[in-house]
Amino acid sequence: MIGRPTLWLPGTDHAGIATQLVVEKLLASEGKKRDELGRDEFTKRVWAWKEKYGGTITNQIKRLGASCDWTRERFTLDEQLSRAVIEAFVRLHDKGLIYQGSYMVNWSPSLQTAVSDLVWIRFDVPVLLWSFGV
Repeated sequence: MIGRPTLWLPGTDHAGIATQLVVEKLLASEGKKRDELGRDEFTKRVWAWKEKYGGTITNQIKRLGASCDWTRERFTLDEQLSRAVIEAFVRLHDKGLIYQGSYMVNWSPSLQTAVSDLVWIRFDVPVLLWSFGV
């Protein structure tokens, strides 16, 4: 801030993969799997977990005395923010700035999804890359 009036909008991220893993572990303790529940029921479980545990970080930041505008706190999956993100992606797509293409991704067999470069630990090892006609 360096002496300047500065707005700190507090917010939390749903941390999709991390949250998903926690909820999947809870399901496993019940003898269930995400795929067995279906998307809607799994999403309900994620929201229930967020309601129960999501305030932990916020409460810690408040206890530290952070000078946030707490009346404007947001969560990444809030409906208004989700709509704004979708709108931003549509605009970027319309301008040709984002696109769907063929390229290599970090695929997690256990999560059954592509995972960001940020979560992988890279090792430089010689490997063979096989390509099958597509």
